[in-house]
Amino acid sequence: MTTSRKPTTILVVEDSKSQADHLCFLLETHGFFVRIACDGKEALASIRSEPPSLVISDIIMPEMDGYQLCYAIRADETTSDLPVVLLTTLSSPGDILRALECGADNFITKPYNEEYLLSRMESIMAGIRMRNTNKTGNYAEVFYKGEHFRVTTERQRILDLLLSTYEATVLRNQELQKTQKILSEKVVELEIALDRVKQLEGIIPICMHCKKIRDDKDYWRQIEDYISDHSEALFSHGICPECLQKYYSDYL
Repeated sequence: MTTSRKPTTILVVEDSKSQADHLCFLLETHGFFVRIACDGKEALASIRSEPPSLVISDIIMPEMDGYQLCYAIRADETTSDLPVVLLTTLSSPGDILRALECGADNFITKPYNEEYLLSRMESIMAGIRMRNTNKTGNYAEVFYKGEHFRVTTERQRILDLLLSTYEATVLRNQELQKTQKILSEKVVELEIALDRVKQLEGIIPICMHCKKIRDDKDYWRQIEDYISDHSEALFSHGICPECLQKYYSDYL
């Protein structure tokens, strides 16, 4: 016998329409039901009208920011257990302290990795389902990376938030390392290109009559051959106006 699971409804609170639409599309294509609010006040009205399963809120918004919204949700007995995820740049430890103070459950850094965001949503909802079926009063279950942890109730929200913060920091560090690797490769390519340019620097002996060049092996070579070997230049031959007049005047 199978039991039908209540559809997961996520309220996205974001004042940027383009970012809200992008996040909405991402979540809906992965099976979530999504509602959108453009600021904290509109979000509170939506929550009181029809509570969602989870709230994802930007922090910097007009009227009521993400921290104030989280405070208001926790202050209302009917919504105090509603999970709240804050979208943030995590620019300072103060962000974490303010999130702990207002009672947020999780952090997701902006700009976010789509796969990571979806993974966090699944983990958060799995944790909610476990807590709903394991209300022991003194302890609660935390779901993280496929593992279950039994922690005291008063520390549960703090633990969830700190774990999400740590995971976001690790992800950002990995992306930074990838960027540094790409930059290092570009530096090597640039150094190689500069070496090629420098090969044509300095004094190059050239015959004043036939215009041949003496290379580093003391061989006299056509100037075209020498430049082709030391650069990526190609040549096409023609006749300048002066030589045309001098050598082919009869044809003119």
